Amino acid sequence: MVVHSNLNQFEELGEAQAQFELQNKKLLRVTLAHGPIQAQSGSMVAYQGEANFTNKGSGGVGKMLKKAVSGESASFMEVGGSGEVFLAHQGMDIQVMYLENDAVSVNGSNVLAFSSSIAWDIRKVGSGMAGAMAGGLFNVFLQGTGFVAVTTDGQPVMLDVASAPTFADPNAAVMWSAGVTMNVKTDTGGMKSMVRGGTGETFQLAFSGAGFVLVQPSEGAIFGNQTGSSGGAGGILGALNG
Repeated sequence: MVVHSNLNQFEELGEAQAQFELQNKKLLRVTLAHGPIQAQSGSMVAYQGEANFTNKGSGGVGKMLKKAVSGESASFMEVGGSGEVFLAHQGMDIQVMYLENDAVSVNGSNVLAFSSSIAWDIRKVGSGMAGAMAGGLFNVFLQGTGFVAVTTDGQPVMLDVASAPTFADPNAAVMWSAGVTMNVKTDTGGMKSMVRGGTGETFQLAFSGAGFVLVQPSEGAIFGNQTGSSGGAGGILGALNG
């Protein structure tokens, strides 16, 4: 039987040139011959050839304690072998970057995968009274040389923090580069605005320094976490913003 269709437009890419390559904007192809990777648990949608998946736990006692204290829900598996694996997360767009002895701070829920040559940790970000009111914010800190893939709910914008005072909604900020400092800012809109129900923009993230912040066109992905919140939600900050 001959089947006529346009499915050939979805054929796999040709021979891989790099460890991480986008098959399309929502699907990441990883060539394992370049070495093992860390990937978001459950993000594999297909693979060809040899691939194995190992739960490495929380990455040590220190990280386990940080996850318990912060409530950060980031969970990774090690993927190794000699084949090719395809990764995705809920149909979100994927952005790929290559770090050269550099670092980025990423919302844990937006981390899709990274080379095993990249070291990761959970760190508290932001400071001040507003940050304390929000229950504390925690990100996944990625540092070293290798590939990093993050997900965004739509096509993001990359803002140059040094060019102007830069602010973002907590649920829209995906990541920022080393050299950028973040603090939580409160903006009630004034007493009249509060009496009328507020603006829904009470908490904002204020960025300073030299570098970039990546912002997605959606407030659907919850930023950070708060100790004791359920289901990995953004705690007080996520509840009051948006």
